[in-house]
Amino acid sequence: MHTRVVDEPQFAAETEDFLGRLGPRDGDLDLATLRVARAEPADPHLSGVLDPAVPAADLHLPARGGPVQVRLYRAATATGRQPLLLWLHGGGFIGGSVADLDHPCSRLAALAGVTVVSLEYRLAPEHPFPAALHDTYDALCWLARHGGFLGGDGRLAAGGQSAGGGLVASACLLARDQGGPVPDRQVLCYPSLDFGRDTESYRDFDGVFHSIGSGRVEERWYLAGLPVTSYVAPLRATDLSGLPPALVIGAGRDPLRDHARAYAAGLEAAGVEVCHVEYAHTMHAFLNFCPVLSAGTHATRLIAADLTDHWRRTRPGR
Repeated sequence: MHTRVVDEPQFAAETEDFLGRLGPRDGDLDLATLRVARAEPADPHLSGVLDPAVPAADLHLPARGGPVQVRLYRAATATGRQPLLLWLHGGGFIGGSVADLDHPCSRLAALAGVTVVSLEYRLAPEHPFPAALHDTYDALCWLARHGGFLGGDGRLAAGGQSAGGGLVASACLLARDQGGPVPDRQVLCYPSLDFGRDTESYRDFDGVFHSIGSGRVEERWYLAGLPVTSYVAPLRATDLSGLPPALVIGAGRDPLRDHARAYAAGLEAAGVEVCHVEYAHTMHAFLNFCPVLSAGTHATRLIAADLTDHWRRTRPGR
């Protein structure tokens, strides 16, 4: 499998500086601390701000667990119908919010000529598996069938970061297996695709910004005692054929780096078109911190260029 490595001179220094500013990461959260963390607004100096040329609007889509919030990003200068991009934030299945991603989502809308639909899926422990997967799959189905109401032209991609990337991968598997609408392209950014997997990147980088060790609270709350299947951990799927073409992005200094490598290789082996890009010396979640990690800005442009190229080869109208 060919991997495109992006390695700019500033990546390592920016990562070191940012990790130093953050300080050591705490251990497992209790629920009260988690809820406080969820309520804290994103720091615009770290997360960036909404592109002023791309208004955002919140609305709700129907889903089996009740209406689910989405944040819509569409360039003010856009005319006519556009492809839709369903996007999912990260946060270990227990945290994160659409509010964390105003900057990258608005920039994707501006650069790729798409309408971005950022999903506020339900979180554990209040809503363990399969709630978040159901929200993702139901949003995918609604957009495929009714996306015209949001200005969609029938073309639909899905992407996400970390846990969100894992949910997109799982939803694509579910759509394939149940005969549902499979998106035209999947974009998986440093995806979380398994639990308790012993990899080189886990041994080298666990604790760099976050930890993925077996038995952590994120895993316990999300699984809630349920067995691990391929819909929880797509890396355990025995058949990856029939899935949409993929852009898989990894971070070189991330305990999840090898998840991205292994899934990209598995897709390729199954005959799925895949592009694997790895940002050297860069930490997990870098798209959340574009003002201080230039890898995030680079990746936003790369994703936009990838989607633009894909749409050039895909006619509107599903």
